[in-house]
Amino acid sequence: MKARIKWVEEVSFLGETESGHAVLMDGPPAGGGRNLGPRPMEMLLLGTGACTAYDVVNILKKSRQLISDCVVDVQSERANTDPKVFTSIHLHFVITGKNLRREQVERAILLSAEKYCSASIMLGKTAKVTHDFEIVEG
Repeated sequence: MKARIKWVEEVSFLGETESGHAVLMDGPPAGGGRNLGPRPMEMLLLGTGACTAYDVVNILKKSRQLISDCVVDVQSERANTDPKVFTSIHLHFVITGKNLRREQVERAILLSAEKYCSASIMLGKTAKVTHDFEIVEG
């Protein structure tokens, strides 16, 4: 996997992926940016949330659960001193579907957390990664 990051101006950077997608990252005005895009550390959280959501949806579909929506709310804390690594990350899953089995949802989340989600497993080397979930009938 490859990526290319190009400095645009001040603290704005354009990230381009090997698959041909681009995202502009920027800093807050207080840091010299214009707030034109997410911060790089926010991108890490977005990637982690998407990585685990991908796993959970896939696993639930394969186990024939009638899932219609998956939302992951991510909260994190960072160290106060450099390097300001994530020290805790909490993933709250809201899974919507018809007659979803609680044990299947829990199993899907655990499989993602312990086996499949490269992002959360990698970040778990410096942060305490926790998760919980709720099921919404619909």
